[in-house]
Amino acid sequence: MAQELADLNAEVILLAGAGRAILLQLADPGVGRGVAEHSTFTDRPINRLKGTLTYVYAVTYGTEEQVKEVRRRVNRAHVPVRRRADEETPGYNAYDPELQLWVTATLYDTALTIIEKIYGPLDDESAEAMYRDYARLGTALQLPADMWPKDRAAFSRYYDARMANLRAGDAAVRVGRGLLYPEHAAPWYRAMMPFGRFLTAGLLPGPLRNDFGLPWSVHHERRFHRTMKILAVTYPKLPQGIRHWFKNYCLAELDTSSRQPVQA
Repeated sequence: MAQELADLNAEVILLAGAGRAILLQLADPGVGRGVAEHSTFTDRPINRLKGTLTYVYAVTYGTEEQVKEVRRRVNRAHVPVRRRADEETPGYNAYDPELQLWVTATLYDTALTIIEKIYGPLDDESAEAMYRDYARLGTALQLPADMWPKDRAAFSRYYDARMANLRAGDAAVRVGRGLLYPEHAAPWYRAMMPFGRFLTAGLLPGPLRNDFGLPWSVHHERRFHRTMKILAVTYPKLPQGIRHWFKNYCLAELDTSSRQPVQA
């Protein structure tokens, strides 16, 4: 493919899959309950998205110091996200490698889905390198390297098995609906959300789309395919500075914020 592999994770078009990745993560019971009970990201969705992508950009493109900084931030945020199991519900812990494996898997599968819709199928070498790159997102935290499926075939078996019975519980639906229909976000963000919901619905499998109450029809399906075709023609023609602006912004802001003194 014409696109260099090292540029793939920098593409701002990956933001189109943000809703899909988040809802897939929430559908895991441990992630869904942890977010519902410990996160306020439905009130600050842009901050949550920026934080996640800053982590991705730093691990993929950043310096050693930038990687250390984002690891510190993520680990600090995860400290309170835990709960012991009781008679009614199982427990959860944000440091659980199984949960981190699922979160990393959703980021990888979503990124691959978007990239191949825009640029077409990756050749084997590029696909394998992208797969290895995404493993680092998990292993930079608490995911042991040997827990990441050994190759793409093993990943497909893992992912398909997880997706086969994945349904969104009440906690996941409550948080997901708060994300999809934000009440406290900035006006510009709320104005963008109808299109964001449409893209998210088109990228989700049918059962989860139904769980989160996203409407879909034959008309929606045709419109979604037209939209993807238009993006596949127009987006790659944009200058790289536009396509990579969010990555550059996040890494620059990471440097600026990490140099600021801690307030007593």
